Amino acid sequence: MPQIRDWKGMQDMSARLLQEQTGEDVEAWNQRIAVEGFDDENSLRNWLTQRGVTGYAQSLLVMERFGYPDFFLASADELIDGQYADRPQLRPIFDAIIDAAAGLGEVIIQARKTYVSLVTPRRTFARVQPGKDRVNLALRLEGQIPGGRLQPSKIHESMSLQISLATLDEVDSEALHWLQQAYDQNC
Repeated sequence: MPQIRDWKGMQDMSARLLQEQTGEDVEAWNQRIAVEGFDDENSLRNWLTQRGVTGYAQSLLVMERFGYPDFFLASADELIDGQYADRPQLRPIFDAIIDAAAGLGEVIIQARKTYVSLVTPRRTFARVQPGKDRVNLALRLEGQIPGGRLQPSKIHESMSLQISLATLDEVDSEALHWLQQAYDQNC
């Protein structure tokens, strides 16, 4: 069974980056921010940038101050269930992709609000995102040109190709071959 991550892993990573960048933990920064009394996100972001706190660490502190979005606090199962709540006919397609990914090797499933990333120990190799009437499987396939079922991806710039799957039967040997290729190129 692949490891499934929700936003908690991202939160932990951001806290670790903050500690590495500044030598201070989240609680110490929260105290400093409370003393400053920021009323808006832009002022806080500018203040943090001036102190060398950027990227994920900065976003973490902004959420600490102004609140976390609901999806950030949701479990991986809740996020995935939410993606397919209004299109239950697509859930079996998603499940088949995840089952296939579990057999590829070491795969981490990162659930987000609107998509799920499939990650090797090295980097993301695929993204699964439901559409209105299909599941889009974006793939990181270097040097592969669009053709046949492999179409230009609209999902993410680092995954230039995608396969659109409207039925469970379309999660076939060809689709699984391309998923395997993406895994092999990115592990």
